[in-house]
Amino acid sequence: MSKSLVGIIMGSKSDWNGVMEHCSDTLKKFKIKHDVRVISAHRTPKRLHKFLKEAEKNKMEVIIAAAGMSAHLAGVTASLTTLPVLGVPTESKLKGLDSLLSTVQMPSGIPVGTLAIGKAGAINAALLAVSILSTRYEKIHKRLLIYRKNFEKKVPKKPF
Repeated sequence: MSKSLVGIIMGSKSDWNGVMEHCSDTLKKFKIKHDVRVISAHRTPKRLHKFLKEAEKNKMEVIIAAAGMSAHLAGVTASLTTLPVLGVPTESKLKGLDSLLSTVQMPSGIPVGTLAIGKAGAINAALLAVSILSTRYEKIHKRLLIYRKNFEKKVPKKPF
């Protein structure tokens, strides 16, 4: 598995610190090779087209797209590829609610799997990508089972 299975794209460099770095860290815990880039649906559309051509040529399997403000990156990406696209809204003018609505409100026929706003969404996007990949890669599936077992152990049985 030397090729990147997951592509992480974000509309701005500011989406990295405190948000999408957690997505990358989560994928690293599962030893999933991934590519990280800054690509704006509005400011760098040619870069997006080039990235998607490379992703499809290299058989990338999942794309995670994070953006704030108008938050069109996930939707535009989904409209240009048949690869699964997971959208992570980031905080913006309305504490990310505007980004969430822009990411989740896709027209019928162009799905985007939309996660929570910010850090939690970034981590869950990585975990959803892991789940998707685990249906095809036994090593990833085993790592996911171990993760879930350890995760469950962290939850206390009593509140005191």
